[in-house]
Amino acid sequence: MSEMNELDSTCGITDDELTERFKEAIRIENEIKKIKGAPIAGYDTEKKLAFLEYPDGRRKYASAQ
Repeated sequence: MSEMNELDSTCGITDDELTERFKEAIRIENEIKKIKGAPIAGYDTEKKLAFLEYPDGRRKYASAQ
């Protein structure tokens, strides 16, 4: 039996639904940034480095420390 806290009982949103809403919000925000010409933050799993991707496609990686 799992306990429900006040937040769970008032919102009625499952963790999976909340996760999907979060992912969609990020996707929308990235689309807005592309339209405005602003860089989008990302993470390269192969290089294990964060980067900014500019509208022209170039990536500027954070320095490894």
